[in-house]
Order: sequence, then structure tokens, then C-alpha cells
Amino acid sequence: MKILIVLTYYQPYTSGLTIYAIRQAEALAILGHQVTVLTSQYDSYLPKYEDGSDVKIVRVPVSLKISKGVLMPQLPIKAWKLIGQSDVVNLHVPQFDASILAFIAKWRNKPVVMTYHCDIQMPTGLVNQFAGWISGISHQLAAMMSDVIVHNTLDFAEHSKFLRKYLDKLVVIQPPVRLPRVEKGDIDAFREKHHVGDQRPIIGMVSRLATEKGVEFLVEAMPRVLKTFAESHVIFVGEFLNVPGEQAYREKILPLIEELGERWRFLGVISDIELAAFLSLCDVLVLPSINSTESFGMVQVEAMTCGTPVVATDLPGVRQPVLSSGMGKIVPRMDAPALSKGIIDVIGMKNDLDSNVIEGIVDQYAPETVARAYESIYKGLVEKNG
Repeated sequence: MKILIVLTYYQPYTSGLTIYAIRQAEALAILGHQVTVLTSQYDSYLPKYEDGSDVKIVRVPVSLKISKGVLMPQLPIKAWKLIGQSDVVNLHVPQFDASILAFIAKWRNKPVVMTYHCDIQMPTGLVNQFAGWISGISHQLAAMMSDVIVHNTLDFAEHSKFLRKYLDKLVVIQPPVRLPRVEKGDIDAFREKHHVGDQRPIIGMVSRLATEKGVEFLVEAMPRVLKTFAESHVIFVGEFLNVPGEQAYREKILPLIEELGERWRFLGVISDIELAAFLSLCDVLVLPSINSTESFGMVQVEAMTCGTPVVATDLPGVRQPVLSSGMGKIVPRMDAPALSKGIIDVIGMKNDLDSNVIEGIVDQYAPETVARAYESIYKGLVEKNG
């Protein structure tokens, strides 16, 4: 099949949504499908075309950025051609242009699969709120035109004001998760490169420095944790300087983090092999997200595949990996005292984890498992569509 995947940001941009799409696209290509990704040229240095051996990438120039969204006047022209050449279109939402793309697909008699990642909550300000309202309308129209809507969990879908309107179209597919297996040498190399000593416990967080991630609650929780584990420290992996739409949040949170001194370190974006080494070193991974813009949190499954337990907030969808595996603890959202207690309770759990549970998680979330689930949907729609 010729599959067109469309989303606003793709590699080298890093977020849960882009990581999902990258793994999905590559796994589908391995299964023998022709996969093209249509996305934004969000940075002018990125090439407009990448024709790799597995996945072809087409990037459309951006004329204006509004918060985390982009305007691409040339998108309908590019989409018309690429949709016409494809057997099925897979839209990854949130995406400002979703309704335009869905309309073109329907006009050209192509089936549409919407992968809905999370609800949107825009920053304050008239322009941002207006952009959020327009995006919401676009998503509703795209959902009505979609043949199938995919999400990670029924838990989130039933609690989402958006998704619960379309439960008759919903198909639940777990997100694709895979990290390379690491050896002691990889972990030693990570320690040396990033100057990670023997101080324990290591509290990990892997995220963008963004409002919805609830970083301030981990900052607020740390003094309580330090009373129990005086040598504990946070290592934060992920983009923290140039996150689109998050400048005000960064300026607010960084002074609070600086008060923790050497008990908090930023590493920035790292490779997959380094991420696997890092998660293997952590005593606990923390996911303190605060709202429905976080609908799952793939990084907690990545941590579990490395044998590291998780403390996550009690949000629909987000709580499911811990609840289904038992590898950690769920705490109320936006509650620093509860978060600190959860961290203290979970530290030490790592040594008692069942290796069979970990292997089961690896198999359940394997990208090829996810790709075959999508393949089944695509084939059914293409056959139905004639």
C-alpha cells in the first residue's frame, strides 16, 4: 500500500507525537509499504524533500507560527498531489490543517484514519485562544470525515470531550515503544560523557520543558524527597531551551529550578542508545503531567522496558501503563506532597521487579505490533473503498 502520514512536526523535532509517528512510519515501511510523511518545514535549514530508503519526507514551508501551530499556505497544493498518489491517509491530530486534509482526501475518494493524540489547551491571549478555537473546529470536521479514529486507550477516549463523541469510530491501538538494549559498556559510556557519578537515587524526567508537563510540581516535591534521600537528584532529559510557545513558562520555571542547585541537571536531547542507558540508571521516572494534553506518556513505557518503575499522575490514559503493569505508583495531579511521597515509596522498587513482566511490556508495545494493527485497518478501508 501507499500510505500518506500527515502531521505538523516530524524529525528532527522531538515530542511524544513525533516519536510515535516516526516509529509507526518506519515499522510500516519494514512491512513493505510505501510510506510518505507530509509535514512542516518548521525550520528553514531543513530540506524540503528527503527520499530515504524507508520513508519519504515532504516538508512544506511555514509562513507564520502561532504558539505551537504553523500556517502553511502551500499545504493544500502539496496535499492534493500526494493524497492522489496514496491509498490511505493517516492524519495525526492535533493539527491545524486537519479538516482541509480530510476534505481533500474525501474529494479524491481516499479513506482517512485519524490518530488522535491529545486534547489541546492553548496559552492565554486573544490570538492563542482564537487559534485554539479554529483548531478545535478543524479537528471536529476532520473527525466527522474520518473513517476510523485511533487512540491509545479507551480510558482517555471516554473522558475526552472530543473523543467521546466518536466512540463508534474508535479503535484502540497501543503506542509504539522501542529502545535499543544496552550493555554495561553503554551505561559506562553514558556516565562518562554526561559526568553522572554514583550519587543515588537518580530521579529521571524525560520531556520538553512545557506547561502541561507539570515540572514545577517536581521542583516543589524535591525538598521533601531530599529529607529522606539526601543524595537524590533530578536529571532532566529533553529540550528545555527552545520549545515552541513555551518561552514564558521557561522564564517562570528556571529560577525555581536554579534554587535546587546541583540537585537538578539538564542534559538536553540525547540519542536513543543514551536514553536507554539513562533510563536503566534511573531509580524512578517521574511523569507529573497536569492536563489532557498528555494522554499517555510513552516515556513511562520506555522506562518500564528498561526495568525502571514510574510515578505518574492520575490522568485518564496516563495512568494506564502503571495500573496494568504494577510498575510504579499513581498520584493526584498538581499535588507536590503526594508526588514526593510517591517518589519516596517507589525508590527501591526496582530491585523487586519481575523480568517476565518487563518482557511482556516490550512485546506488547513493539512498533511492529502497532504497525500490523494499523495495516489491518488500512487494508480493510482500502478494500471497502474499492
